Amino acid sequence: METARVLVAADKFKGSLTAVQVAERVTAGLRRVVPGLAVETLPVADGGDGTVAAAVAAGFERREARVTGPLGDPVTAAYALRGDTAVVEMAEASGLQHLPEGVFAPLTATTYGSGELLKAALEAGATTIVFGVGGSATTDGGAGMLAALGARFLDADGKPVGPGGGPLATLAEADLMGLDPRLKDVDLVLASDVDNPLTGPKGAPEVYGRQKGASEDDIAVLDAALTHYASILGPETAALPGAGAAGGIGYGALVALGARFRPGIEVMLDVLGFAPALARATLVITGEGSLDEQTLHGKAPAGVAAAARAAGIEVVAVCGRLALPPEALEKAGIRRAYALAELEPDPAVSMAQAGPLLERAAESIARDFLAG
Repeated sequence: METARVLVAADKFKGSLTAVQVAERVTAGLRRVVPGLAVETLPVADGGDGTVAAAVAAGFERREARVTGPLGDPVTAAYALRGDTAVVEMAEASGLQHLPEGVFAPLTATTYGSGELLKAALEAGATTIVFGVGGSATTDGGAGMLAALGARFLDADGKPVGPGGGPLATLAEADLMGLDPRLKDVDLVLASDVDNPLTGPKGAPEVYGRQKGASEDDIAVLDAALTHYASILGPETAALPGAGAAGGIGYGALVALGARFRPGIEVMLDVLGFAPALARATLVITGEGSLDEQTLHGKAPAGVAAAARAAGIEVVAVCGRLALPPEALEKAGIRRAYALAELEPDPAVSMAQAGPLLERAAESIARDFLAG
């Protein structure tokens, strides 16, 4: 009989465990039932927050830079580097995590720091940059990012427009001539689990504005401002998949930086070396905090399961809560899901005790799939 070899390729359980901690807990639970079991761990991410951490866990070097946060204050942001490949996560510079509790700035939050972080990767010698976008506090169409990289956005008086998406309503001229020349020689991959356009009913302000504190009036202002901004930079690009990612930073990268859009999990599986790890596995365990309808649309577990199914390798999932019926799991290539909510129905307790509960779930997986 073939020796069992498990690959744990799960995302974080947001709010309770990092992807690295998920892998550690699952491994501990498996080995409690099957001592000495061969387990390989490959924490994964889909381009959103946690992407740099996943790259570092896979052997990239963690680098830090002081950049401008979404409210204009300095923040420390990390990126990952291996050889001439960098993994840059926009949330590290411009993410919601940099906003004080209950403070939002939907009209004025800026992606300037994300541009500074890309610049830091250029300075470090990167010629391939995986730009993971998601979890942003911003809806500025990437204007701040482009300004940090040398673009100029001027109003009718020739003065720079203010930070954020709101002031783009006053944009009269966009000058991209000063963009960092090194960008021409870089392969910039826009990695996102979001394929929304920039504006309109499925655009960045309408779909994601509320989670960044935007009122209905703010959403209308931002949609009009971004429509105006795109009319100057290039309206065709605004309709492309991924243009609406992370408050429209996707649009800025596509229209001015020559980026190419790829689903975040696909890019990250390539970068992290998933294919060779998969070839060594007899069972794959994936997962994330909530397995729900969103999971099926480009989130990490769906990408892992699709790749494993194509290779003929069985997949099970772990999660905090499960909101998918068995047929949806099966269609995604997941044989069975183990939810912490089944062990502890109180969500607050489940999140607080996620580590020990996850070990118990992993023990069940070992008994069901590996023991004997």
